[in-house]
Amino acid sequence: MPALTRSELAELNVFMTVARRQSFRQAAIELGVTTSALSHSIKNLEERLGVKLLNRTSRAVVPTVAGAALAEKLERGFDAIGGALGELDVYRGVPAGRLRINVPRDASRLLLGPILPRFFEAYPAVELDITVEDRMVDIVGDGYDAGIRYGGTVPQDMVAVPLTGPLRWVVVGSPDYLSRHGRPVQPADLLRHRCVRMRIGDNSLYKWELGSGAEACEIDVPGPMSANETEISVQAAVNGVGLAYCLERRVSEELEAGKLEIVLAEWAAVGAPFFVYYPSRRQLPPGLRQLIDCIRAANLP
Repeated sequence: MPALTRSELAELNVFMTVARRQSFRQAAIELGVTTSALSHSIKNLEERLGVKLLNRTSRAVVPTVAGAALAEKLERGFDAIGGALGELDVYRGVPAGRLRINVPRDASRLLLGPILPRFFEAYPAVELDITVEDRMVDIVGDGYDAGIRYGGTVPQDMVAVPLTGPLRWVVVGSPDYLSRHGRPVQPADLLRHRCVRMRIGDNSLYKWELGSGAEACEIDVPGPMSANETEISVQAAVNGVGLAYCLERRVSEELEAGKLEIVLAEWAAVGAPFFVYYPSRRQLPPGLRQLIDCIRAANLP
């Protein structure tokens, strides 16, 4: 088989990206080029191969049967190339460059904060650019190298690596609140309590998940306030406003200090781990593999 030229490899990468994103606009953002340039590359590729690869409509771009078969094989090939290039890190010495990541507040506090001194001591030439927000973002479209989210929310077209084990979610309240309002014994008791409700990334109110297996349940709790950020929810619970639902790890200091107590401990829920995720078919940016290793070393047995 003759060697592929640089332009031919570029056209194949363009096709694979358009097929995966099913959008010229989104593929153009990911690749950092114009939509007209992508359209021109696809036209050249189809003419050179003599096969129609994409069906274009006013609403979507869908691979043909031939295009889908080609995209599947190319994906495996480019993944192998990306993996091989990533393995060169061990020979490259100290990584250097800028690494942009997007993380939720709980991950920034629990995963990043504790390991940053050790990370920068080991890799002083890496510049971390961290954006902290709880809403879901398109890390490719918004220009990030990677993101951290809970496992169940990671887009399926991304490479995802677990950073922690399963996470335990608990209901907590202050001693003052519990002395005034009593302790719930069963999940249904929460319907008679004041609760700090959670507003998640899509701006909807989150039903508290309790228990596991056949006894698992979801409770749409009542309460005097809702918040989209853990810090204010925890502070409200500490100050006796109501019960809060959060990661047990997030309130470990408050629990140890006696500012909060776990209630319904036998109904604690075990949820998905934190995952770091990044686009597949792309060479890892400088420092990402090392950052992953640092976080996993501190959070996995």
